[in-house]
Amino acid sequence: MSKKNIYVDFHVLQTVPPSCVNRDDTGSPKTAVYGGTVRARVSSQSWKHAMREMFRDEIFAEYLIGNRTKRIVGMVMDELKDLGCVTDTEKKATKALENAGLKIKDAEKGSDALFFMSKAQAKALAQLVIDGSDDKKEYKNALNNAPSVDMALFGRMVASDPSLNYDAAAQVAHSISTHTVHNEYDYFTAVDDCAPEDNAGAGHLGTVEYNSATLYRYATVNVTELAGSLGKNVTPNAVRGFAEAFIRSMPTGKQNTFANRTLPDAIYVTLRRDQPVNLCGAFEKPVYTGAGGYAEPSEKALVDYAEKVYKDYVNEPKAAVAVGEGMEKLAETMSLKELLDRVKDEVSECLEGEM
Repeated sequence: MSKKNIYVDFHVLQTVPPSCVNRDDTGSPKTAVYGGTVRARVSSQSWKHAMREMFRDEIFAEYLIGNRTKRIVGMVMDELKDLGCVTDTEKKATKALENAGLKIKDAEKGSDALFFMSKAQAKALAQLVIDGSDDKKEYKNALNNAPSVDMALFGRMVASDPSLNYDAAAQVAHSISTHTVHNEYDYFTAVDDCAPEDNAGAGHLGTVEYNSATLYRYATVNVTELAGSLGKNVTPNAVRGFAEAFIRSMPTGKQNTFANRTLPDAIYVTLRRDQPVNLCGAFEKPVYTGAGGYAEPSEKALVDYAEKVYKDYVNEPKAAVAVGEGMEKLAETMSLKELLDRVKDEVSECLEGEM
């Protein structure tokens, strides 16, 4: 085992009221069968999108965030204009991207698939145009260097040119309820404000499917991999930002209907040197409850299972912190801000010792 392995695991228990934050192709809340019973599910893609939106709006500066888009010609055009180029910008931007190995249909349709590009990469391509470079290797290097934080965390896949790929440093699991769920239906009507007074009927009828659940959410960050892309100076802040976004974000499905924005009931974060450890096995046997709710017994199940795993299979984490009552047996508890700062400091300390 390499001594340089550094993993940060995030375990979150979060109760969501009646909601439909993530729908399938029929409009129903996503579910999964786990432990032989139906569980509420929120896909990792849905939560990662919410995290990236929080990155952009609250956590990271613009130059640290990338865009996943087909309209990459426009990104390079903007950088060309910022550098003083005002003629044939569309043609020059298209040529720059083609020199880097991408297939461009036209400026509006862009690439043949969504492409993840940082502002720094777009600027580097534009600078090569300004410098008059014709070296395709330089253009490809410009697309490989200076990844944004979210590109390094979530990866980039380019089917047409694998040399432009980034391996994701973060993994996010599908969130599942700690207990069995049964989807329900909200029957609703809408009134026509301009209907005559003698019209007693509704202007519209409909149904919305929903459920409520206490979710177990898990993610892990390979800090060593992330530092290889971002460097040891940026990585601690990147991990802190990932932690904050994973903990505080919420997918936006049907949020105007249900106003389901909640914060976690409990948070448990570990820094490990051996391997990531998903603790979803705590809920393979669904949590049952009477009138006391699911949050408290879910916390107990998580604590008991973690202690069993540490005893039977892996070492206890190098460091651990938590938020929420009931987590004291696993880690020192504190406020969210204190937890985020502690995670950043622990990552920084590990990187200083290894790099």
